[in-house]
Amino acid sequence: MANPSTFIVDVDLRSHENNLAHRTREIDRERLIVRRGQPFSITVQCSDSLPPKHQLELILHLGKRDEVVAKVQKQQGAGDSWWFNQQEAQGEILLTLQSPADAIIGQYRLVVLLMSPDGRIVERADEISFHVLFNPWCKDDVVYLPDERLLHEYIMNEDGVIFMDTWDYIKSIPWSYGQFEDFVMDICFEVLDNSKEALHNSKMDIERRSDPIYVSRMVTAMVNANGDRGVLIGRWKGPYLDGVAPNRWTGSVPILRQWSKSGIRAVKYGQCWVFAGVACTVLRCLGIPTRLITNFCSAHDVDGNLSLDFVVDFESIEEKTDSKWNYHCWVESWMRRDDLPKGNDGWQVLDPTPQELSDGEFCCGPCPVAAIKEGNLGVKYDAPFVFAEVNADIVYWRVLPGGRRQQISMDQRTVGRNISTKSVYGDFREDITLLYKYPEGSVEEREVYKKAKRRATLQPNEIAEPAQLSLSVRHPNPVFGTDFDVIVEVKNEGRDDAKVHLTVHAMAVTYNSLHQGECQRQMNNVTVSAQNAHKEVVRFRYDDYAKCVSDHHLIRVKALAEAQGNSLPIMAVADIPLSLPELHIQVLGKAFVWEQLTASISFTNPLPVPLTAGVFTLEGAGLLSDTRIYVDGVISPGQKVSVKITFTPMRTGVRKLLVDFDSDRLKDVKGVVSVVVRKKYRNTLPVLSGRC
Repeated sequence: MANPSTFIVDVDLRSHENNLAHRTREIDRERLIVRRGQPFSITVQCSDSLPPKHQLELILHLGKRDEVVAKVQKQQGAGDSWWFNQQEAQGEILLTLQSPADAIIGQYRLVVLLMSPDGRIVERADEISFHVLFNPWCKDDVVYLPDERLLHEYIMNEDGVIFMDTWDYIKSIPWSYGQFEDFVMDICFEVLDNSKEALHNSKMDIERRSDPIYVSRMVTAMVNANGDRGVLIGRWKGPYLDGVAPNRWTGSVPILRQWSKSGIRAVKYGQCWVFAGVACTVLRCLGIPTRLITNFCSAHDVDGNLSLDFVVDFESIEEKTDSKWNYHCWVESWMRRDDLPKGNDGWQVLDPTPQELSDGEFCCGPCPVAAIKEGNLGVKYDAPFVFAEVNADIVYWRVLPGGRRQQISMDQRTVGRNISTKSVYGDFREDITLLYKYPEGSVEEREVYKKAKRRATLQPNEIAEPAQLSLSVRHPNPVFGTDFDVIVEVKNEGRDDAKVHLTVHAMAVTYNSLHQGECQRQMNNVTVSAQNAHKEVVRFRYDDYAKCVSDHHLIRVKALAEAQGNSLPIMAVADIPLSLPELHIQVLGKAFVWEQLTASISFTNPLPVPLTAGVFTLEGAGLLSDTRIYVDGVISPGQKVSVKITFTPMRTGVRKLLVDFDSDRLKDVKGVVSVVVRKKYRNTLPVLSGRC
């Protein structure tokens, strides 16, 4: 702040010029935000010339309690030190500061000291703060990425596409990362400040924030709220009455803002693509190149033997067992791995979805993608778990008398298909499977698997009773809104009749096989003759299943057969996809920054029943924040409903308007439209008259 009675009148951080040069202008134009390893200049306005033999000293403070203090050197020294030079002219002193390429990221407080010849502090200016981020444009930064196209996508792009559904029927939804929206950067640092490490030893935590390996690992731990003050609570079963259903989210910013405004209270609720979307926002905002990945037919290997072992025993009906998800989302971040042997630089897997503990925390990574492809499971972090996600064999076992396990069949091709990310050239899919694994079935792929398998911890066979029953679920390919039948067949492969308690449980699930809510449960006691079968027909009526799957388009049918005696329960699972309608969005007219713009959204009810409680939710980075439009009355079958919204674009460029529609019977209907926002140039040329 200006003070004419002192030598240091004011300090100008030159935020507009510095932020433009450091590519942080989208974050904030008023506050100074710089990237490490790159110089920036500030101006000290003085009431007079610098007194003879007096000099300026600069001190940097980090942390709420000044846990880290560093003096800025007056000349260039070692690469790990801050330094500055100064130029004095016309009552001003131009200070050019240079941060090291491995500087700590975070909020700095700069103190400018006027020192006397004998070392006394004559005057100080200390109301100066700025932020430092990672710098992927700096060759000496470990997150350096030497491709401007990739940097535009993986740092600067605020809009994304997330791929979902099944490996042979891939769909996508839009996602707004919004890493440059107002105060998102502050929330990202708030996330780091509330990690267990920061709360336990803030000085050590701050000192380690120079390392993207450490920072990214903390982000994966803090995006989920398992065991800490994290951002999101995961829930894979409804109801979601005390929060937001995971499929309702269309972007990260409303989640981060809600977490911060509520006093770091975890937001309800998230699932894998939501966790990954929020992590991508935080990491891009902090300056680490990051992209969101979808792995189809993703394995969850609990016991660490690199196989999905489906054994007919009690464990097969527990939640914590090997499973194959339709898809699973995580993120990759780009960085150099100086802590690992050569060949592990580049993309690193980071998974914020709480699945398994890693060093006592629900986090995963960073794990080099290159190590996964070569089967090098000894590298940090969590390589065996990630390797299994994309490479695990599926092994079906039966238990013989005496407890010996007998392999029934093996599937070596299903897990890890069509690993996908958004292309840097547009909103279409880029297949990156070959970055993770050699071609399925190739000699190299099998050799890598064998090498990795040798490192895996093999679990000893358990002593168990023989299985007598087998179970299967057969179904059609229904359309949402129709009735259909599912046939559950119990076969008795034993020599004696079996009295079986049969449970059929139908539930709504996400694309990645995460449970949403129960649709139907049916239980019967049946007797299955030896070497015979019993068929149970389960009727699914639209009026019944629509109540639980209206916000999703996938039903999972789980059948559980429990025989009396010592036989263990067995389970069969079938996923039944349902189709959904479309949402149409139209932008009316051309878009100019800070001028009102109108968009029209329309939706036609495809169901044979009326809809009520309709609501459109809109958001778009640089366009408008989270906004809801409620639909009054009833939407009859076949009726078209249209709404309009007027908003004012705040930033130029190609923006995305994301819309979600929900009602009492139909939810998770999404749409997206691109909006090109231009500057408005006024014609200032004089009007000429006469002939030329």
